[in-house]
Amino acid sequence: MDVMDALGDPVRRRLVELLADGGRSAGDLADAVGAEFGISQPATSRHLRVLREAGVVESRPQGPVRLYSVRPEPLADVERWARDVRRYWEPRLDALATEVARGTRARRLASDDAPGTNDQGRNP
Repeated sequence: MDVMDALGDPVRRRLVELLADGGRSAGDLADAVGAEFGISQPATSRHLRVLREAGVVESRPQGPVRLYSVRPEPLADVERWARDVRRYWEPRLDALATEVARGTRARRLASDDAPGTNDQGRNP
């Protein structure tokens, strides 16, 4: 499974968010997403395995627990993808905002020039 597929699930995105501040144990992560999403510890473990296999997180044993942490490289790939998509859409959205502003201005000017209105655009 690739990174984008792995991050397509809301539970897995939340796990990555929880790991953004630093490593956490599997049990801590299971408690957090279990309370939030109503899933079991085994279900959380399956989500963590998907993230690990996609290279998004890594785990290491520390005594009796496993600590998980985010690997930054796959997230940098996602960021590059989002930047490329944004680069495509931003000029179009800016142009749309300009057209909306022109339409708003034209309607305001038309209502100000309408017969039976005073200087503030209200009826006398």
